[in-house]
Amino acid sequence: MRRVVTGHDSAGNSIIVSDGQPARAHHFSSFPGFSSTVAWSTDPAQPVSVTGDDPAPGVPSLLPAVGETRLIILTLPPDSTMAEPTFDGPGYVAEQLAHSPGLAETFEPNGMHRTPTIDYTLVLDGDVTLELDNEVTTDLHPGDLVVQNATRHAWRNRSGRTVTLAAILIGTKQEN
Repeated sequence: MRRVVTGHDSAGNSIIVSDGQPARAHHFSSFPGFSSTVAWSTDPAQPVSVTGDDPAPGVPSLLPAVGETRLIILTLPPDSTMAEPTFDGPGYVAEQLAHSPGLAETFEPNGMHRTPTIDYTLVLDGDVTLELDNEVTTDLHPGDLVVQNATRHAWRNRSGRTVTLAAILIGTKQEN
């Protein structure tokens, strides 16, 4: 993935300050085809960087606090990959905990999870199924957008090829 970041020069002119791969990307060895890239993050307490310094590598949690954001690109292999003998379930959990701190802890064994965020998730490539409570599902295709309001959900890739999603997570206050 190529990421272009803009900023300002000393005269205040807009410039490209970075053009290349995001620094915080992980391709899971325990789950071939699965990858997670934190392409950018924001913290409302910090001013916008005119130099384009990449905040993602220093983010301690992929789960944003209230007002923070995370831009995450996910590549999901077919669900059938988990049934293959090469799939390493315990290794996958360990990799998730190591490379997706904060977010990994929200997952149930069946893949369902709920985060205190509003998520804007865009299907970039492939077909994927969004599963909600009570086995409610909807099929999504490239160009489809999901606005997720802190709901319990899972992504199911029932196709025979990888799916790529772009998700913007916005940390929010939750009603009790």
